[in-house]
Amino acid sequence: MAIMNFINRQFIDVIEWVDDSRDTLSYRFPDDDKQIKNGAQLIVRESQVAQFVYVGQFADTLGPGRHTLTTENIPILSDLLGWKYKFQTPFKADVYYVTTRVFPGNKWGTANPVMMRDADFGVVRMRAFGTYDFKVTDPALFLKEVAGTDHQFRLDEFTDVMRSRIVSVFSETLAMAKVPALDVATRYGELGQALLEPLNAAMREKYGLELTAFVVENVSVPPELEQAIDKRGAMTAIGNLNDYVKYNMGNALAEGKAGAAGIGAELAAGLAMGQAMLQQGAGMGAAAAPSQPGFVPGAASSAAAAPPLPELLTPEQVAQALAVAPADVLQELESGNLKGRRIGSQWRITRAALDEFMQG
Repeated sequence: MAIMNFINRQFIDVIEWVDDSRDTLSYRFPDDDKQIKNGAQLIVRESQVAQFVYVGQFADTLGPGRHTLTTENIPILSDLLGWKYKFQTPFKADVYYVTTRVFPGNKWGTANPVMMRDADFGVVRMRAFGTYDFKVTDPALFLKEVAGTDHQFRLDEFTDVMRSRIVSVFSETLAMAKVPALDVATRYGELGQALLEPLNAAMREKYGLELTAFVVENVSVPPELEQAIDKRGAMTAIGNLNDYVKYNMGNALAEGKAGAAGIGAELAAGLAMGQAMLQQGAGMGAAAAPSQPGFVPGAASSAAAAPPLPELLTPEQVAQALAVAPADVLQELESGNLKGRRIGSQWRITRAALDEFMQG
């Protein structure tokens, strides 16, 4: 009897694992160098699968339930062991339990800036971080590519292993999706949802995992890109730029502001008033001319109209046309607001450049 008890203790009758850790992804059943008995019971609970591995080869995968280990329900393992008929002898094989429930609230983030090409801003550097939920969908692939032969593979180990891999997949997916940088930096919720399926395609194929949620909590871009985004938002808020410029001109003249902005406003207002006066004078001359004796229509029109500006102007001519000081014109040229060509110590301004300056 003592000998039989000793022999029975060398075989495994029941294989089961009760997970009370809440953070274990895979667990290798400890066989203590024992063999699995013919007809042994394998118990797999909900949110678990059991994966058989024999000398490095993945065999059968069994889902939740109570299984009696016979050749019928482990056919792959039977083939690996060379059992042509029902086996009667014990056998050795590794049994891995893999947790298939969802693991929520895992953090991800880019340690270094991610490079992406944008149609509006060229090559953009950005950092991003957020959270993701995942579950194991292919136990054999997960054990092969992620967990390995670890006796108990926990969530903290997974986070360390997968952080860089998830960021790599995120970078590749973002590049292939060609999402504009402006949308990346402002539409986090939609971005995470849009990237979920492309990310899952890569995660399932490479690691046997599925992301059930992928949340982008923040995206940080370089300061120069932030300024460009702010300017674009301001332009959208302004709407009609012409009305906005006129409004600023009126405020600058009313408050008597100096500086480049004030001078520019005064120049613009001066030109607008000059043109209005010319048009008004021409209209008054045309209206009064018929009452004068010896009126000749062509001659009166020529006398009332101001001489047209030449195509190439000096700063003095621009100042005279705008009714401002030449020093103000020179200051606008030096600041680049008014386009001109400097030859030696002299400036020359084209009529087209002056018109462009006045329009905006």
